[in-house]
Amino acid sequence: MEFHDIRFPANLSFGSVGGPERRTEIVTLANGFEERNTPWAHSRRRYDAGLGMRSLDDIGALIAFFEARRARMFGFRWKDWADFKSCRASHEPDYGDQVIGHGDGVTTTFTLRKTYEAGDHPYVRPIAKPVAGSVTLGLEGDLLRQGVHFDLDTTSGLVTLYEVPPDGAEITAGFEFDVPVRFDTDEIQTSVASFKAGTVPSVPVVEVRI
Repeated sequence: MEFHDIRFPANLSFGSVGGPERRTEIVTLANGFEERNTPWAHSRRRYDAGLGMRSLDDIGALIAFFEARRARMFGFRWKDWADFKSCRASHEPDYGDQVIGHGDGVTTTFTLRKTYEAGDHPYVRPIAKPVAGSVTLGLEGDLLRQGVHFDLDTTSGLVTLYEVPPDGAEITAGFEFDVPVRFDTDEIQTSVASFKAGTVPSVPVVEVRI
């Protein structure tokens, strides 16, 4: 897919509204019971970038970024301020935050992922756009460092250990991450008078699969 590995200005996304979306197909049977199914294994996030605009300079920065991405043509990185860490929002990422795999005596490459737990049915989300410099790994509780013990591909979320982990060894990770998105419109309509009156443009942004 066409993707520019650049982040939408984080100070502008700070005031945005958005979050995960899922698709559920529901059929009501003749007896009143329901059958529910989802064609999506993973949720998809949507945001409105327009709500983060606070000045005409912000509008100018938005339009410049929009034009450089050719509207919906190229994807980009987005910081979701409500969910951008491997840990809780009030904590700092730690190498023991998330279990990303177990050694099998052969595999050295693992995908970063974040597990959402509430009850007995956790959801595991693959992380494709980690933030450079934020990723640390753990192997059986021992800290591993990038460039010393592993390599990281920030464009895919893959980590490759320099040595094969022992069979059954737990590999953990801590990180910050972005969401791969694109604009979901081919136009931005702005008015200086409307903006000064408190009306901001609607600029939808939607997550893309990587």
